[in-house]
Amino acid sequence: MKIKVVNGPNLNLLGVREPEIYGKKSYADLEKTIRDYAAAHGAEVEIFQSNGEGEIVDAIQQCLGRFDGIVINPAAYTHTSVAILDALRAVALPAVEVHLSDVDARENFRRVSYAGMACEARFTGQGFDGYLRAIDWLLAKTTGGKLTPSCGR
Repeated sequence: MKIKVVNGPNLNLLGVREPEIYGKKSYADLEKTIRDYAAAHGAEVEIFQSNGEGEIVDAIQQCLGRFDGIVINPAAYTHTSVAILDALRAVALPAVEVHLSDVDARENFRRVSYAGMACEARFTGQGFDGYLRAIDWLLAKTTGGKLTPSCGR
């Protein structure tokens, strides 16, 4: 299975930006965690991060015909971007929304997720493990639910 992981604005500052919310591990740590986990579970991943909405839309569109699923953390664009929602709907690939923090327990405006309207599953507030659960979810979906997700952290 080929999975595209799409990360939005400010995730490149993990470990520096509000560590009390997002943790002290870096973006490089996140990439390594995702790559190692995917490889151990027979999935191929390509990871992308951008602070620009248009670049994120382009990355999603480029998944068409090349990937089997998308894991997306649109970050701040979660709550504002109809363009990202439309791109996810246009490619019509299984998509899973991920957030490091529990966005539903934060400010009211964070409870609206445009991107989530095009996603089949959502993992929030689990730090890096949310990405691993999203990979498990996509793997289980492609095997008809026969795979027992192994990320129970």
